[in-house]
Amino acid sequence: MKPEKRIILCLAHMSGNEQKYIKEAFDTNWVVPLGPNVNGFEEDLKRFVASTVPSGRRGESKPEKTDKRDACTVRDFSEEDYPQSIEPHENNPERLWQEGDDRLKDKQVVALASGTAAVHLALIGVGVKAGDEVICQSFTFCASSHPVTYLGATPVFVDSERDTWNMDPELLETAIKDRMKKTGKKPKAIIVVHLYGMPAKMSEIMAVADKYGIPIVEDAAEGLGSRYDGRACGTFGQYGVLSFNGNKMITTSGGGALVCPDEAARDNIMFYATQAREGYPYYQHEKIGYNYRLSNICAGIGRGQLTVLDEHVAHHRRLAKLYAKAFKTIDGITFHDNPSPLSDSNFWLNTITIDPDVKVKGMENAYNTVVKSAVGGAAGVIHYVDKARTDCEPNDNVEAMRVWLDQANVESRPLWKPMHKQPCYATAPSYTNGVSESLFKVGLCLPSGPLVTEEDAAFIVSKIKEAIG
Repeated sequence: MKPEKRIILCLAHMSGNEQKYIKEAFDTNWVVPLGPNVNGFEEDLKRFVASTVPSGRRGESKPEKTDKRDACTVRDFSEEDYPQSIEPHENNPERLWQEGDDRLKDKQVVALASGTAAVHLALIGVGVKAGDEVICQSFTFCASSHPVTYLGATPVFVDSERDTWNMDPELLETAIKDRMKKTGKKPKAIIVVHLYGMPAKMSEIMAVADKYGIPIVEDAAEGLGSRYDGRACGTFGQYGVLSFNGNKMITTSGGGALVCPDEAARDNIMFYATQAREGYPYYQHEKIGYNYRLSNICAGIGRGQLTVLDEHVAHHRRLAKLYAKAFKTIDGITFHDNPSPLSDSNFWLNTITIDPDVKVKGMENAYNTVVKSAVGGAAGVIHYVDKARTDCEPNDNVEAMRVWLDQANVESRPLWKPMHKQPCYATAPSYTNGVSESLFKVGLCLPSGPLVTEEDAAFIVSKIKEAIG
C-alpha cells in the first residue's frame, strides 16, 4: 500500500529541547550572530568530536549497550522501540560526552553559517591563495570543491577507491607527483570527503599527505557521528568540516562548523568569519573577511539537536542493518556496508548499487522527461533543460528505479555526479581510474533519516523487489 506521507531521504527530527534555547535567546534579546547559544554549541561540539566509544564498538553497526545515565561516552539505543529510540535520553547537552580522547584535547570548534563556509575558511586557514592548486575528491557534492574557486585557486580532482568510495590514496600520490612535475610546486591542500558518512582510508591518506607536507581539510559534512579506528571523523585533518543543513544528522536549519587544531587557529578563523576587523576603535580592514558566523537562534536549535545526535546515529545504523540483511537476498542489488573493522559509518544515506543487467520496470521510458524541481531534496531554483540526458548519467535501470520509487511516494536519488564530469570543471586537471563514474552509473541513495521507520524500510525493499520482479 502506498504510504500516505512521502518517505523522505533524511528529514529533520526535533528533540523537543530546541525551544528552550530559542526562547532563551528571544527572552534575553540575543537575536544576533553571537551569544550564549553559539558559545554553548561550540563547547558541546568540542566535547563530541573528542568523545570516545565503548570497547568492542569499532566497525559494528550495533555498539555495546551502555547505561543511559552514563554520559561519558557515545551512547547506543538501537534495541529500544521506535520512536523511543530517537528521543533524547539526556536533555542537557552539557552532560554529554564528558570523557575525551587526549589526542584531541587541543581541538577547537567555530560555529558557522554553513558547511560550505567552513570549507572556504579552512582553505584560508591553510594559506590557499589565487594561483594555487588544491587536490579535491572528485566523488562528492560540489560544496567540497567550489570554495577552492572562490579563492582563485584551481581544484585538481582525484578519483575514488572501491572499498569506501572515497579518495584513492595511491592515485592521490600519483596526482601530487605529477602536479609537482608539471607546476614546480606542491598542491597547497588536500580536501578528502567521508562520502555518505563512510570514513575514507584516513591512515593511508594521512601517510601520503605527511610524506609531502600537505595539509588536509577533512570534509565530514556527511560524516557527523562516523568514526575511523574509533576516532571521530573531522578530527584527522588540520581542519574538519561539519554541516548542520536540514537533511544532515542533526540540523540548525542551515549551518556548519569548523574543527580547528588549536586556539590560535580558531581565533584566526573567527577573525575571517566576522569580517576581518582590526583592533582599532573604528572599523579598519586590512584583509578581506566574511559574514560567516552562525546565529544565536540557529545555535539554539543545534544545542537541542545535540541531545538526539547519538540517537540519530544509532537509528541510521539500525536501518543500515535492516537494508543490508534484506538486500543480501536480492540478486543484482548490493548494499554499501562498512568495508573493514576500521570503518564505522553513520550511514547518513544508505546506498545501493544496481547491476547493469538488472531489468527494472519502466526502463524503456527512462529519461523521457526532464525534471521540473530538484531530485532528492529542496535545492532551491534549478535551470530548465530541454533534454534529460548527458554524456555521464545513471544507467536506465537506476533512473527507472528512482521513478518507480517516486511513484510509490518514496524519495531516492542518484549518487553524486563526479566533479571531474561536471561542465563547470571541464578544464580542471583530474586523475581518474573509472571508479566514481562507474559507481555513479549504478548507485542509488535510499531513505535513511530518523523519521524513516523500520516499516518504511521494509516497504522500500518490497517496492524494489516489485520493480525487478
